[in-house]
Amino acid sequence: MKSILGISAFFHDSAATILIDGKIIAAAQEERFTRIKHDPSFPTNSIKFVLKYCNIKLSNIDHIIFFEKPFLKFERLLETYVAFAPKGFWQFTKSMPLWLKNKLFQKKQILDDLKKINNSFIDEKKLFFSEHHLSHAASAFYPSPFNEAIILTADGVGEWATTTVAIGRGNELEIVKELHFPHSLGLLYSAFTYYTGFKVNSGEYKLMGLAPYGEPKYSRIIKDNLIDIKEDGTFKLDQTYFDYATGFKMTSKKFNLLFGNKERDSNNEEINQFHMDIAASIQEITEEIMIKLTSSLSEEYKLKNLCMAGGVALNCVANGKILKKNIFDNIWIQPASGDAGGSLGACLAFWYKHLKKNRVIDKNDSMQGSLLGPEYKQNDIEEKLTDLGAKFETFNLNELINKTVSSIINGDAVGWFQGRMEFGPRALGSRSILGDPRSEKMQKNLNLKVKYRESFRPFAPSILEDDLENWFDIKIESPYMLMVGNVSKNKSFNMSEEEKKLFGIEKLNTKRSEIPAVTHVDYSARIQTVNFERNKLYYKLISEFKKKTGCPILINTSFNIRGEPIVCTPAEAFKCFMGTEMDTLVIGNCFLKKDNQNKNLLTNYRNQFELD
Repeated sequence: MKSILGISAFFHDSAATILIDGKIIAAAQEERFTRIKHDPSFPTNSIKFVLKYCNIKLSNIDHIIFFEKPFLKFERLLETYVAFAPKGFWQFTKSMPLWLKNKLFQKKQILDDLKKINNSFIDEKKLFFSEHHLSHAASAFYPSPFNEAIILTADGVGEWATTTVAIGRGNELEIVKELHFPHSLGLLYSAFTYYTGFKVNSGEYKLMGLAPYGEPKYSRIIKDNLIDIKEDGTFKLDQTYFDYATGFKMTSKKFNLLFGNKERDSNNEEINQFHMDIAASIQEITEEIMIKLTSSLSEEYKLKNLCMAGGVALNCVANGKILKKNIFDNIWIQPASGDAGGSLGACLAFWYKHLKKNRVIDKNDSMQGSLLGPEYKQNDIEEKLTDLGAKFETFNLNELINKTVSSIINGDAVGWFQGRMEFGPRALGSRSILGDPRSEKMQKNLNLKVKYRESFRPFAPSILEDDLENWFDIKIESPYMLMVGNVSKNKSFNMSEEEKKLFGIEKLNTKRSEIPAVTHVDYSARIQTVNFERNKLYYKLISEFKKKTGCPILINTSFNIRGEPIVCTPAEAFKCFMGTEMDTLVIGNCFLKKDNQNKNLLTNYRNQFELD
């Protein structure tokens, strides 16, 4: 038996993964254990979990792979400050001591942290370092159902690379093209995230969700000033408009002057039409770049399959636009596309590229639905709920499904906690809050009363895979909620002339389809397809809902509130349940109604977490 531990850490979304004989066994993000969203610290808890799940001691692990090379990252930092000198000197004096003290000598730090987990771990020869974008590319290609593919990785920045192209065939993977810092699509998108008042490395998906409320009025200004886009999708950014290379902010004063406004103060300034139009504009630019990149790669390499990873791959709207262009026959995207997935990719790259192992391809993919985290036995769930003072009933599986479906039909917001926790940013039917997509009130109620988040945010539909083409205009599966498609014409409603004139948030008041709770203002939806192989219980639940309503879809949003990582334990699920206006909690075979709980257990949950 050959075991490999993968680690990502020290920037954001730290995580750990274990591979045994080439099979993905367990993976988890540190944030789920520490309850600090996007926690960048060394993933001590994640490592302990994956080791325990595999019943293996750290000292018995054969190889440990870190997802990037710190010396190369230091080289980039140093050369950047030299290139921009004297600009950024103050920032240089602040950051350099930190690098010299901690980050430059990360090998020692990693070894020290590993010894804290198991002081018997002494063999530093077991520790290897991958390259950041190689880790991303490996995480996308090797678990995919393709024998050969183009792999596109786009994010903020790794060591030097910001965008890379790799070719994968069998167990071989080779990076063939690179775009380097400071020219970065991920950082460009993050600059606009910052400018519109959202948190960088966290709020990018909010910017994407805001875009349909606006018009791309500033696209031309962006293209004339900020970015030079070539026909093949490569680009250069005018660094005079940005401050991320050497400063502590994403944008410069020149950026603000160009658009006529300062960056939005999220504490004191509401989102307005200007911010919506800015969001629409940068989203359009992002889509243009991604379409040009993928088109040129398809033409050059003549391969029919595309794999994607990196933070930009989480832009599911852009992914949907690539799909609509029919550039590739098949597209597969790593569900943990951000840095967390680097822990997985580092393992896989070592297994196939370094150890030269043969690759076995799974027709679905080898991610196992990305359900790779902790799970809890029924006895443990009941014991914990009892200790917490919860009042619950237990049912067999069929009864549980029937009771849950009845609650959803009744208009309840249902917390659904089942099986292994998801790896990656999306709840996929194990740590989810569910609702009826046919409800006109559910989208607003879930945002304001359960999630405590911005009212404009859309929700995703989980749909039975076999029913996909009857309800949406996409033709390939989207098991990890990474594709956006439009609601089918036969399920959509035309807007009146008065409704067409609505602007901004006012657009929310219009019922656009038979499933208004998951239909965005542009008729789009971030789709999750569900099949029996990936999540049997969730599939059975949606099937029963279809049987009773004729609708093969449920609202699926992550089991948490704004600023909170997805819940990991039964205790966290109950706490979230009691601190929000969630109506029902289904955890294992236990069924809880809010009205039956001790009112003294109700908590003020809204301010428990730092807002993202």
